[in-house]
Amino acid sequence: VEAWRWIMNSEHTPSVLVLSRQNLPTLDRSEYGAASGVHKGGYILKCAAPDGNPDVILIASGSEVQLICGAYDILLKKGIKPRLVSMPSFNLFEQQTDDYKESVLPKGIRARVGVEFAGDFGWGHYVGLDGKFVGMKTFGESAPLSRLLEKFDFTAERVANVAEEVVGDLSDESQPKKRMRKN
Repeated sequence: VEAWRWIMNSEHTPSVLVLSRQNLPTLDRSEYGAASGVHKGGYILKCAAPDGNPDVILIASGSEVQLICGAYDILLKKGIKPRLVSMPSFNLFEQQTDDYKESVLPKGIRARVGVEFAGDFGWGHYVGLDGKFVGMKTFGESAPLSRLLEKFDFTAERVANVAEEVVGDLSDESQPKKRMRKN
């Protein structure tokens, strides 16, 4: 509804709604951020860090959002504080102020995972050099969503594992390197 509302108020921008034929869960907006954030192209769905500094940012658009929502709970149980970001439009997000973009995707949080059933085109800008992408490398698969999720291992567990990997890699990097002593 929010995307439709934005399109109806947009006078100078060509727009398209891309809909899924799959049955997807509806987000409980009392638990997740308001859908009105859609008009900004990207917005925080949920953040486990009260200080606004999560351990990792999980970013998804459309039907992939269900995966990052599932990964959120898995990561919390492991002591990792995630932030969930819904990114329905790179283009709209880039039109926001730098302050807004920084509030959603702080540059200081390098642990990031992008999740997209399609290819990784454009995601590098948001996951950065230290982040990882969970997505497909092929095109043209058609089947019921549950079969595709299973075939390509698109699961909340996989997203959580990749996030944990990214956090671990950056933690290892911040530890002092041991130097070899010569005898």
